[in-house]
Amino acid sequence: MCLAIKKNNIMKLLGIGSRINHPEFGIGVITNLTDRHYWVTFIEKGLETIDLDADFEIIEALDYDDIDAVSLYEVEKSLKQILQKWSDISPVSPIAEKFKGGKLILEPKDTNLKSKEIPIDTFFHKIVMVRDRIRVMEQKINASKNLDDQEKVDLQQYITRIYGSLTTFNVLFQNKHDYFVGERSKG
Repeated sequence: MCLAIKKNNIMKLLGIGSRINHPEFGIGVITNLTDRHYWVTFIEKGLETIDLDADFEIIEALDYDDIDAVSLYEVEKSLKQILQKWSDISPVSPIAEKFKGGKLILEPKDTNLKSKEIPIDTFFHKIVMVRDRIRVMEQKINASKNLDDQEKVDLQQYITRIYGSLTTFNVLFQNKHDYFVGERSKG
């Protein structure tokens, strides 16, 4: 299916915000266009430019003429927020430069036992997965229709304590906004 819709042999452009499924790049949203290309932000591949007449499926077409112009930055920001809210895709949390390629060594007290080495990138990835799963659990608790408000507050306090227990691992994160935040830091 052609990205630009053809009616009576006249090519009609898709508007910013149209959703598509590209055979190579997957699902994405048109975030800008030029006279030759669409700029599409794909869930898996990020920002790519594709020809106006490229072939792929149109999931939702928005009319080019009916859309107010917005900046690419505004569209990308909105798209990221939507994807983070409604999918299991998490923003990338980079590891601190000083730990890239490093290793974590677990050494038992008993010298007769062998130590264990783990690539720190692997360990960091697992910490990020734990954080992301706690966030999902937090969202499910807040959205639950089966819990009353007091039960939600009680569970939120447990989650806050879990975050507090994980603050030791903040040293691994490159960006402070990715840090675990416990009770004391929020106050």
